[in-house]
Amino acid sequence: MDNRKPYVRIWRELVRDKSMIFLAGPRQAGKTTLAQIISRSFTNSLYFNWDIPEHRTRLINNPAFFEAVERKDSSTPLIVFDEIHKYKDWKNYLKGVYDRFHDSYKFLVSGSGRLDIYQKGGDSLAGRYYLFHLWPFTVAELANRMVPLDKFLGNPLQADMKQKDKLREIWLRLSRFSGFPEPYLAGRATTYNRWSNTYSKQLIREDIRDLTGIKSVGNMETLYLLLPSRVGSPVSIPSFARDLRVSYNSVHNWLSAFERFFLVFSISPWTRKIARAIQKERKVYLWDTPRIKDASARFENMVAIELWRAVTIWNDMGFGSFSLHFIKNKEQQEVDFLIANRHKPFLLVEAKLSDKEPAPTLKKFQSALNVPAVQLTGEGEGYRVISNNTQSILIAPAWQWLSQLP
Repeated sequence: MDNRKPYVRIWRELVRDKSMIFLAGPRQAGKTTLAQIISRSFTNSLYFNWDIPEHRTRLINNPAFFEAVERKDSSTPLIVFDEIHKYKDWKNYLKGVYDRFHDSYKFLVSGSGRLDIYQKGGDSLAGRYYLFHLWPFTVAELANRMVPLDKFLGNPLQADMKQKDKLREIWLRLSRFSGFPEPYLAGRATTYNRWSNTYSKQLIREDIRDLTGIKSVGNMETLYLLLPSRVGSPVSIPSFARDLRVSYNSVHNWLSAFERFFLVFSISPWTRKIARAIQKERKVYLWDTPRIKDASARFENMVAIELWRAVTIWNDMGFGSFSLHFIKNKEQQEVDFLIANRHKPFLLVEAKLSDKEPAPTLKKFQSALNVPAVQLTGEGEGYRVISNNTQSILIAPAWQWLSQLP
């Protein structure tokens, strides 16, 4: 659990083509730890952290301070810039560093979600770096039994019941303590409660407020506290605006800030070949799963995290252009998740806490889209494969199927 092997593999692949790699993800997901793990594979390395006063002074006095590092051999050094985004001119600084030193050094830039805020449009660093994401622990990472992606894409309806007791225990631990390393590894409810209360308050009152300039911190906190009860349903911004007695734009901006700083993530509706599909409202999921008290909604949230982790990693690695969606029509018929690649549907996934029979809506939308489907359950000692016209539906315990997800 302390080696983050899937993410180390991503680093090794990306650094072959670019000398500057950005590492983004939720606060306290383990980015600094991963940077230290990566550093151990370099004979020559230097760690810089903007939060350390003497490090800041060194950079300001000499922007090329890392040239003074004492080398042990002639191998390429790694320079880790941690929390560099807190430097007001960080983008221009890194641009200059890259342009001057990219042939002589490798650079890992680690920090909060702010690193990829500037990825869209007007980025002075455009073309100079690759970005990848580090997420909290998932059952796929902890189980260490991911199948190769090409095997999964060839047949996503694979499952086995190996290690079922161990995998169920991992799943239950994630449900109780989240996948964030500190509370997960502690494994105590009191530790989780202290961590969770502090985590959201610090993000909203410090990181989000400082960057966005939003002053209505109290209303933002209230909105975040309301979100757990809405998981599993498309979010209505007008409804939140009425409840909080604020404008539509305020709620929209707050939700966007939550997403940019990895408090939440959201998925959009899939509309192609879906009659009377809803068009706009998104579903929002929390990274801090135990905040969700409803068992079915928490189960769906956990499945969402596993799928989100997978599609973002596949995209980071350049394996395709994957996206995660849900399906819902105006008759309130829905399927929880659809994975698409290059705007084409690939796989349907339904999360059912206790239902072992295929959901009628899953069969309906599978027939419309003609893709494989998986129904994940929160119970069971085995799996089944059920035919549905020309396609099949796999029904399996969530922890068994998701633990193999690449």
